[in-house]
Amino acid sequence: MPVGAFRWKTATSILPIPIQPVAAEVTDIMALVVLPCCVGEIDGHQQQIVKHKYVRAVVDGAGCGAILAPSMTPRQDVGPLLDAVDGVMLTGSTSNVHPDNYQGVAPREGLALDVIRDESSLALIREAVSRDIPLLAICRGIQELNVALGGSLHQHLQEVDGRIDHRAPEGEPLDVQYGPAHGVTLTAGGVLAGLNGDETELEVNSIHQQAIDRLADGLTVEAMAADGTVEAVRITKSRTFQVGVQWHPEHRFGENPFSRHLFSAFGRAVRAHNARR
Repeated sequence: MPVGAFRWKTATSILPIPIQPVAAEVTDIMALVVLPCCVGEIDGHQQQIVKHKYVRAVVDGAGCGAILAPSMTPRQDVGPLLDAVDGVMLTGSTSNVHPDNYQGVAPREGLALDVIRDESSLALIREAVSRDIPLLAICRGIQELNVALGGSLHQHLQEVDGRIDHRAPEGEPLDVQYGPAHGVTLTAGGVLAGLNGDETELEVNSIHQQAIDRLADGLTVEAMAADGTVEAVRITKSRTFQVGVQWHPEHRFGENPFSRHLFSAFGRAVRAHNARR
């Protein structure tokens, strides 16, 4: 398998996954959100991949158009790409951010990595933040956001004293793996608390083993788990919506009021950016 890639399970069906239709509050496909691809291997071939649920969250949740950006090495100039879009969504992934990006210890044998996505996404994040382009970072995405701005990660959170195991239960159906797992406390007066009617308690799912260790300068905590794990952040000085969450709001987002509010807020920021340019 090529260096930097990881294996995806072979799809057993190409039929659409049945999802309850969701109508965004406003739809404008000219307001474009870019989603960087993962690089993985299927049936011996390297693939550029974004899971369908993230595209649905952009189109049906945020009410925006979606385009997929291939992750390449050596990385391409992200400037022209960001000139053409109004938002960035950083998705979750099976892979982990390589510790070389934050001066961490060498990864263990067998740890799923995607160094090609690392190189592309970290550059994209830095430029998007500098331009005040709306950004929503999910799971791996919040980890990339923290690393891109100079923070570090726990590679195996379940082995840190005092932390619970944030990984999904193996062998369970997806709706169990992505079901509510633990509570988080939203920062009072923060962006996410505002989306939650100023209520500070929220139940979230949990599908990760890496997590923020040293918080990057320029990030403000928006949510914490009871065990001390950072669960959400925002860009402190941003004039737009630039938020990262450790959980997976895209899973059945239409059935979760907070997830709908989250994607709607992202969509409003993306459309506002489009209207200004």
